[in-house]
Amino acid sequence: MRTGLAGCAAALAALSLLLCVPAHAARPASPGPLGGTAAEAAGAALAARRAAARATAEGSGGLDFRRCPDAEELSGPVRCATLRVPLDYARPDGPQISLTVSRVAATGARGAVRQGALVHNPGGPGASGMYFPLLADLPGWERIAAAYDLVGYAPRGVGRSAPLSCRDPAARAKGPTQVPAAPSPAYKRQRLAAARAYARGCARRAGAALPYYTTLNNARDLDVLRAALGERKLSFMGASYGTYLGAVYATLHPGRVRRMVLDSAVDPDPRRVWYRNNLDQSAGFERRWYDFRAWAARHHGTYGLGATPAAVQASYARVRDAVARTPAGGVVGTGELRAAYLQAAYYDDVWPDRAAALAAFLRGDPARLTAQAAPDPESAAAAENATAVYTAVLCNDASWPADWGTWDRDNTELARRAPFEAWANAFLNLPCASWPVRERQRPVAVGAQPERLPQTLVVAAERDGATPYPGALELQRRLGAGASLVTEKGAGSHGVVGGRNGCVDRHVERYLLTGATPGWRVTCAPHPEPAPVSLDDRAASAHRAPLPPVV
Repeated sequence: MRTGLAGCAAALAALSLLLCVPAHAARPASPGPLGGTAAEAAGAALAARRAAARATAEGSGGLDFRRCPDAEELSGPVRCATLRVPLDYARPDGPQISLTVSRVAATGARGAVRQGALVHNPGGPGASGMYFPLLADLPGWERIAAAYDLVGYAPRGVGRSAPLSCRDPAARAKGPTQVPAAPSPAYKRQRLAAARAYARGCARRAGAALPYYTTLNNARDLDVLRAALGERKLSFMGASYGTYLGAVYATLHPGRVRRMVLDSAVDPDPRRVWYRNNLDQSAGFERRWYDFRAWAARHHGTYGLGATPAAVQASYARVRDAVARTPAGGVVGTGELRAAYLQAAYYDDVWPDRAAALAAFLRGDPARLTAQAAPDPESAAAAENATAVYTAVLCNDASWPADWGTWDRDNTELARRAPFEAWANAFLNLPCASWPVRERQRPVAVGAQPERLPQTLVVAAERDGATPYPGALELQRRLGAGASLVTEKGAGSHGVVGGRNGCVDRHVERYLLTGATPGWRVTCAPHPEPAPVSLDDRAASAHRAPLPPVV
């Protein structure tokens, strides 16, 4: 389930036949009551106790924070460290991997009392949260940064944390990529063949480590990080996939949750993780694609794309047909066009730029479209890394339909009502049909924790496409009576916390600073829609929220 931008740039195909499974890929099959095995649970507890003991012995925490490596591009007061965790928690003394961690210390401004570390996960799976401490200097974060150390990290497989890739980044398509609006049987076979090579690459490059990229292991790593920071309980902010990670952590360790903000919630119902969640997501993207077209239609006087959503769709189709014949700038075909305009289904702050690019193209100027949609060679390695981690975690996390006929039937039907993204989403996730790991995880029964959780805060936008709103309702239900839901009514930008909506941010700040939630369910008015940008106003730039989910 793509929960941000890096993942959506890499729609991959998948297998129709089961791959031969290497012997090393087998996992123990005796599940514990909340997921995983008893041996893994015992190993995770041991790793956390050891991290806590080191933190206690060293006085100021068990992590050695120093100047960040240049590769992290983090400056100022941010410091970095590495955390050692077991690759396989069933063997806590076996092979270890290193996770990168970043931190800026609580400022204590205006006499604020330090409340510990606030750990952030931005989603994906496949996104790095190493940038999170930089928010300390942004407006609106002053009081939180005064009371909390802001801690980011790169989860296993991401960035420099035992990085995972499934193919040489140089092999990524450089553009143009031509993707049909409706895939033919021949095109589907091409995508299936390409995906088989990709999945085999995952097995070849990851080797024995491949089965251990899972949400359960991410939650175990998070608990070791909590202990290494010297924290008895975890204060956590998760966005998008990070909400599922937080919910799994809370289910496994309800007594170790202090504060938990879950922004743009993934539906944690085990029956929907992950195949059905992705079908729901494609339908959600279609609603947001309509919202963009309706906005552009309201500003027909500026852009000239049409006075109705249908007319705007026709303008987009004209651009798609044109780049299918002659790629914009020689590098933007229909694949690049779709990926660029999928961003409009995530974030409304890109609407003015995307509408202006369509309008300029139709007036004979492809430069804006090329600038916004052309592949970036410098990001190829990061994009491949994000795609590989995304694929491995989702495929390992749950059973997926193994029969291509199921995928073909479900997505053919879905594409009739959600044509914008249905097939691209299917091709991205289809490797899971034939993933070369014999034993998949059983999804955690979120909400089945043996004790009541403390108060938690769920935040959601009512028209979010990437994580549709029913998922927030389900997450709140499963977290129990102490969970509060703040809804941004009538809005759909993915990732609500962090600068788009002052009402939401005030609820989040109050909760983090005092532990008080606003009630069972409260609403905030939507943030303002973006203003149109004149085609002549090339210096104009859209508002950027400081804390969007990355993948």
